[in-house]
Amino acid sequence: MSQVTITAIPGLPEITAGTDLARLIADSAPGLIDGDIVVVTSKIVSKAEGRVIEASREDAIAAETVRVVARRGATTIAATRQGLVLAAAGVDRSNTAAGTAVLLPEYPDESARRLRAGLAGLTGANVGVLITDTMGRPWRNGQTDAAIGAAGVLPLRDHRGQPDSFGNVLEVTVAAVADEIAAAAELVKGKTGQLPVAIVRGLAELVTPEPGPGAAALVRPPEEDMFRLGAADVLAERRTIREFTAEPVDSAAIRRAVAAALTAPAPHHSQPWRFAIVETAATRQRLLDDMLAAWIADLRADGFTEDQIARRTKRGEPLRAAPVIIVPCLVSDAAHHYPDERRAGAERAMFLVSMGAGVENLLVALAVEGLGSCWVSSTLFCGQVAAAALGLPQGWEPMGAVGVGHPAAPPRPRPGRDPGDAIVVR
Repeated sequence: MSQVTITAIPGLPEITAGTDLARLIADSAPGLIDGDIVVVTSKIVSKAEGRVIEASREDAIAAETVRVVARRGATTIAATRQGLVLAAAGVDRSNTAAGTAVLLPEYPDESARRLRAGLAGLTGANVGVLITDTMGRPWRNGQTDAAIGAAGVLPLRDHRGQPDSFGNVLEVTVAAVADEIAAAAELVKGKTGQLPVAIVRGLAELVTPEPGPGAAALVRPPEEDMFRLGAADVLAERRTIREFTAEPVDSAAIRRAVAAALTAPAPHHSQPWRFAIVETAATRQRLLDDMLAAWIADLRADGFTEDQIARRTKRGEPLRAAPVIIVPCLVSDAAHHYPDERRAGAERAMFLVSMGAGVENLLVALAVEGLGSCWVSSTLFCGQVAAAALGLPQGWEPMGAVGVGHPAAPPRPRPGRDPGDAIVVR
């Protein structure tokens, strides 16, 4: 195994907008050779690029945030415009003048490429460049440095298909070598020693002649990210989906969503929720055909024209396209019986509210599973017909139907809503 050395570069001055970092580093580290990796703290890159602004911490974080992943007290974990997930959206108030904030480089990979090209022009050496920032890690205490920009360095080293020492073929091992180098370099740069640059020597096999894919390759695509949703994302992830692909739906995911529905509050310590899961095409066809016939009969009796009936019944079409239909049902056998209409109505409303809470839990849990859903109220207009089509037990009252499947297209943007419009303070 080759020897790896990491050397911090001392004596660098305060960096200001317009500073030529390549010239500064080349002059301070005149011995750069092919295969060296120059590791640079993002803050000095940001300062050189003029990414220092006069703003409060809160305003700076809001400006850099694309999506709030989680928030607790004064701590905000946010996804940034660069695709990173960081505390405070990467905004830094340390080692900068009072009243100012340092933002991350706008395009860290581009910054790394420019710095690498500048060093090559000044030294003639083929070096790699990593731009790093400090990150926390889910499930682990403490922070460590990671690469947010890279040029001329392999960000990932793929060991899949290689045998281990026992001859087992590795199937999932892909090492984030750029992050490993960033963390190792931080051991010599430190947080308070004003040593923002380090030279890593001995890993020439990771240095490439071309800029390469950059640190963007380290950011997991959303469709592959099992932990993409933060606490602030979960409720908003629930969207009405009316178009589905033909991809099968995992029955275990459905049952996990039902388990989440069962955590809803309920009156009298009861469990008033039941769920009929329609998975077979024949049962789906029977249910929807019987409901459609009942709905058409009601509308004709009300005097609607055939065109009006066609428009109204079209609302149930998403259920025909959904691979799975879930029919939430209310069982109110735990309800108290009152002789007067007022209290009896209130008792009924308690159970209906609980049913709504269970359905919302179900819809949110389906979204967390990566499934789309749409709630259609049609079974409420023909509950007995739906119950008969499904052969439901006595006492199960259908409370709408939920179409479930994999979305065929992203949902349309959600319109903004001001919570102040829904609040009265007394």
